[in-house]
Amino acid sequence: MLTYAPGYYYGNRQPSPHCWTTSMVKLNQNLRVLWEQHVYWTRKAMTSIVAGLPDEQETLKRLLRNPADFAAALRPFYGPNVANRFASLFTDHLTIAAELIRALKSGNSAAAADARKRWFANADDIAVFLSRINPYWPEAEWKKMLYEHLNLLARAVSARLSGNHALYVELGDPIELQALGMADMMTAGIVRQFPNAFIA
Repeated sequence: MLTYAPGYYYGNRQPSPHCWTTSMVKLNQNLRVLWEQHVYWTRKAMTSIVAGLPDEQETLKRLLRNPADFAAALRPFYGPNVANRFASLFTDHLTIAAELIRALKSGNSAAAADARKRWFANADDIAVFLSRINPYWPEAEWKKMLYEHLNLLARAVSARLSGNHALYVELGDPIELQALGMADMMTAGIVRQFPNAFIA
């Protein structure tokens, strides 16, 4: 089983937890909650689409609130234009994922291949964007993390569609831990870029 230790991605670049200020902890907790919600509602939406559940639209509506919540967290540091651009890219990430699941469910391999290609292209766009707004968010590292995120979700979709419920449940842990790694990467970069905002 694939697992990730907390802080897997950013190693020693993060300030020691023993030196963290209250504001650093608050930022990290907020970003971890947002990434937790991201993967939780993504998996809920996955289940609803695959099973054709009556809560599909409401679940997707809640999932699509996640990019706006991320934008609210980024806005104090980067301003509205950057925050809104991230929300737009992240919304695309989610809507393309829904397209992919529906195409796979219907057996439309051409549409699935097209959605998958655009899904990874969107990950590239997010990685480039993040690397441009924060010098401590390397494009290559973000691309690696986002690709791992997509590959884990793709495995979960496949497991759900094939009825492999044991694998679908098993993948929940690595999906969650990997997302928390992205939250920690975000935290470390913001703290390093805006040190004066985290004195207390």
